[in-house]
Amino acid sequence: MTETAPYFADLAQGPEGGEAYWLTTSDGVRIRVGLWPQNSDQERAKGTVFILPGRTECVEKYGRGAADLAARGFASLAIDWRGQGLADRPLKDRRIGHVAAFQDYQMDLDAVMALAEEKAMPKPWFLIGHSMGGAIGIRALIEGKPFQAAGFSAPMWGIGLTPIQRLLVRFASPVLDALGLQNMRAPGTKLETYMIWNGFKNNLLTSDREMFDYMTDQVVAKPDLGLGGPSSHWVMEAIRENDWAAEHPLPDVPVLCFLGGDEKIVNTQAVKDLATRWPSCELVIVPGARHEVPMETPATRKQFYDRLAALFEQSAP
Repeated sequence: MTETAPYFADLAQGPEGGEAYWLTTSDGVRIRVGLWPQNSDQERAKGTVFILPGRTECVEKYGRGAADLAARGFASLAIDWRGQGLADRPLKDRRIGHVAAFQDYQMDLDAVMALAEEKAMPKPWFLIGHSMGGAIGIRALIEGKPFQAAGFSAPMWGIGLTPIQRLLVRFASPVLDALGLQNMRAPGTKLETYMIWNGFKNNLLTSDREMFDYMTDQVVAKPDLGLGGPSSHWVMEAIRENDWAAEHPLPDVPVLCFLGGDEKIVNTQAVKDLATRWPSCELVIVPGARHEVPMETPATRKQFYDRLAALFEQSAP
């Protein structure tokens, strides 16, 4: 029997009827998933959107996004990936983001899909992957998971390192592994959650103060939802995952990929290159937007959800 998990509705500000559950993956990791219905005045949902969050993020961060989707007729869910949110964290210092292998996130997604079947979440199913969730989402599509269409927001199809930094990481990773130091926090990162140590001024996430405060308020109220920098091993795994995706044929799935004109976190050229070689992908550059396109100004958020809702409706079988 599925066990109910904590869900902070006041912080999420999602649709009425939101709930969360604990899930155990095939390798024994406990993760959390949040489920939201479509608006109650709609007799039938147009489908379910699987929201794949980015690194450091949690279920509650996508409550408002779930409300935007519900207003357009879609049920939705979001995931606390292993190593973040309220899911199990593998390191003694829980503030460091870590994963043993990037493909392990697919076991999290498999567990969530099994729950969605159990709960009879409305079909067809669609996917929205933000940042790290974009790297997870593209593998899911390449491996044939049953999503009819997908949207991506600043997908981590390349991490924001210079070529020299990439070489240094590749050189240092086996040395750190040999010394047993691979789980150390990556150089240049902090243990505190980004919104708290950086503040709104000059932040790289959003130009919208109200949405920045929404994200910040969640981790201030519930510090266990926060996460600091990644481990050195996580960084190397991310590079390997990007290399893997670059070497595989891309599926014939309708895709919209949004990238902020002021994006400074992911590798924008890697995103543009992959979108260019993906025939069914349309790249949308959003002028003035930063990393969190779904957390930007009201006009940008409306564009994001309107265009994705239209894509999803058109792609339904």
